[in-house]
Amino acid sequence: MKHFTQFLILFALSLVLTNLSPNVAYAQKAKKSKKDKAEASATDVKPDEDALKAATKLNSGLFTLWRDTVNGSLFMSIAPDQIGKEYIHFSYTENSTLDAFNFRGAFRANQIFTIKKHFDRIEFVGENTNYYFDPNNALAKAAKANINQPILASEKIQKTAKADKDHVVIKLDDIFLSEAFDQIKPSPPTNMPPGFNMFNLGSLSKTKTKYSQIKNYPANTDLVVDYVFENVNPTNYGRLETTDARYVTVTIQHSLIEMPKNNFEGRADDPRLGYFSQRVNDQTSLSYTPWRDLINRWYLEKKDPNASLSEPVEPIVWWIENTTPLEFRKDIMDAVLAWNVAFEQAGFKNAVQCKMQPDDATWDAGDIRYNVLRWTSSPTPPFGGYGPSFVNPRTGQILGADVMLELVFIRGALRGYQNFGKAGAFDWEEAMAQADEMKLQHTVNSNHNHNYCMAAQMLQANNLFGATALAALNTTNEDKDEKEKELIREALHYLVLHEVGHTLGLNHNMKATQIHSPADVHNKPLTAKIGLYGSVMDYPAVNFSSDPAKQGEYYITVPGPYDRWAVEYGYSTNNKNEASQKERLQTVLNRSTDPQLTFGNDADDMRAPGGGIDPRVNIFDLSNDAIGYGIDRIKFANSLLPKLKERFIKNGESYQGLLTNYYVTTGQIGGMASVISRYIGGVYVERDFPGQPKARQPFTPVAAADQKRAMAALEQYLFAPDAFMLPNDLLNYLQPQRRSFDYFGNTEDPKIADRVLSFQRNVLAHLLHPEVMQRINQTEMYGNTYPLTNVLDDLTNAIFKADLSGKVNLYRQNLQLTYVEQLISGWKNPAYDKASQSLILYQLTQIDRMVKANSGNDIATKAHRQNIIFRIKQALENK
Repeated sequence: MKHFTQFLILFALSLVLTNLSPNVAYAQKAKKSKKDKAEASATDVKPDEDALKAATKLNSGLFTLWRDTVNGSLFMSIAPDQIGKEYIHFSYTENSTLDAFNFRGAFRANQIFTIKKHFDRIEFVGENTNYYFDPNNALAKAAKANINQPILASEKIQKTAKADKDHVVIKLDDIFLSEAFDQIKPSPPTNMPPGFNMFNLGSLSKTKTKYSQIKNYPANTDLVVDYVFENVNPTNYGRLETTDARYVTVTIQHSLIEMPKNNFEGRADDPRLGYFSQRVNDQTSLSYTPWRDLINRWYLEKKDPNASLSEPVEPIVWWIENTTPLEFRKDIMDAVLAWNVAFEQAGFKNAVQCKMQPDDATWDAGDIRYNVLRWTSSPTPPFGGYGPSFVNPRTGQILGADVMLELVFIRGALRGYQNFGKAGAFDWEEAMAQADEMKLQHTVNSNHNHNYCMAAQMLQANNLFGATALAALNTTNEDKDEKEKELIREALHYLVLHEVGHTLGLNHNMKATQIHSPADVHNKPLTAKIGLYGSVMDYPAVNFSSDPAKQGEYYITVPGPYDRWAVEYGYSTNNKNEASQKERLQTVLNRSTDPQLTFGNDADDMRAPGGGIDPRVNIFDLSNDAIGYGIDRIKFANSLLPKLKERFIKNGESYQGLLTNYYVTTGQIGGMASVISRYIGGVYVERDFPGQPKARQPFTPVAAADQKRAMAALEQYLFAPDAFMLPNDLLNYLQPQRRSFDYFGNTEDPKIADRVLSFQRNVLAHLLHPEVMQRINQTEMYGNTYPLTNVLDDLTNAIFKADLSGKVNLYRQNLQLTYVEQLISGWKNPAYDKASQSLILYQLTQIDRMVKANSGNDIATKAHRQNIIFRIKQALENK
């Protein structure tokens, strides 16, 4: 029986195997057929169909590249493990004319993309990193709902027998010789003034646009592209450096970067200090502030994790470009290395290194693997210094940075002359106009404007005044030259500190100049140790004493207490325990109530009329008594004016030097008047959290005594009839040097009254701004005791009372009419709150009554007052 059973089993198995063998054989044959077919698809491509038939394989790197040797087309070979992976795209401007809304070194796109395969095409899909969904929340299943995933590019897979068999090949020309990854030609801004003729690049030329360089490295692939735009009928021909407005080249470097693989952990942003950040909204949080914003910072890891002070595994290494003038190299290196003091507070020793690029270096400054301090000397410099960085948008890890420095920062007098406007002045208003132009340059590329910095423009005006004051105060050229070298050295040191600070992730701190008293700002031992301001990230006034014996530091020379504190928060090593880490960081943040650590950035500052509310957050100010410091600076500037003619008229030279120094000196008056004016209607802002030690209330109106003090200063030094009684023997010599036909359609006589009015108008634009007037009305409800009725009464008296019974000079005629015009405009403007409009109307009737009762004795005064009466009457009748 046993043998019979075994027989049946063997018989059954034989039947099964017999029935299966054809299928197995067929399957094996089919498998072999598919393999042969796949191999055939790679090897049997007809020569005339092979996309790489004329292509040469380039040096290896992150992606394998092939270049067509006939037409220059570029191909990318993509490995199987690269499909489905995330990469970072970063672009920057290698070269351009400023008319094209670009400049060398401008950082542009910084985004994450994924390479995906869709049938016979390869897609580059942009990733949105602005939203977070808790993976444990059911809503995470809908994480992509209503969030765009743009397909930046889609390219057909090419046929080829030359690439690796498992790779797919695509042509890159339609991706990178176009604006698929980065919009080069800006969209016209919607806020352009009527009639503004913006430079028009025209259309991108497909035949002229080309690759100028291809660089491949293990962790990044760089493509440098010359984008050529054509506009055969331009209406704006641009600046001299544009050469031919019909054909403009913008050179952009695209870098495709491998995602970092390390232990980097993001760190939360906090409103009490200022880092550039990656905005992340938590879509599953029920918090009032569902934000998970991450600060931008470098990845630093201690060599010795247990040491309180340790060198990093990989320091932040800076290279000084070999184009840097020899005389500046040591000062630049010293300024870069000065940041190590701040990192020591965060637990790192020698975190920042600085080296000199050899003259025979095999790498160039555009190589993103190197952080480079670069130098240029542009025909129309867009900056004197600029310090951007690029990051991993998902974590905030800074991956690289550059600092761009312009020689024009040193050649300040020339830059100043080039920017003297209709009133012939490099003054506060001109500086703001220049800033507005640069903002336009950036807002037309709105994705790239977060790194905007005009520190060097402000610094340039400071240096011009410093050089003027040194020349006027020092009796010998030797004394002047030696002190001017020190001024420039400290200015350069400050500028590098400032721009490197940006590359470390820090944004501006426009509140930092408030930490010392007016006396202590000239205490050199104190400021050399602590810092002249709380932070190098401010735009300060040059610290200049009218008494050379008391002169302190001109500019800050070390990272300030705020800088050290901010670096401690951003770079100190994480605790292993999440709860203790949070507690440790909270302890650091609790110190924000220290007056030396005060902070406010560009969004808070009051440089523009109506902007901001806290007068301590401003530019061109200094000391914790900015009103007093401003008054002293105005007095000092006025004292220099009679000395200019003697010091700056030189035999054999034109009067341009005298004119320039006159503009620079009087520009300080306008700048300081603007600073002082911001205290009227101001509100001090603190961002302490409830429960924080020594926490202050968020909003405190400026004390009435300080507001009235500011108003009195404006009355005396800006509005008074004798506020601008300039030396008569000076005015006849304020002649610019003629150059070719530059005055065609204009006149070269000095516009003295226009210049004065520009200062006054800037202040009035702020005091009469609808936001300011409404704020003054509303702050009466929480502590302001200088109401708008008093503000306007005092302002009207300051502008009209002093010469009410006498002759009105030209300055005051311009001022009074401008004031009346602004009141009329405000009364008719619906942007003003009703209470403000009522008070404006009251002031107009009061002015009408005053001038009717005092018609004047001379014809000019009578005509002027009749003009005022007519304008008020016309406005009221036509309402």
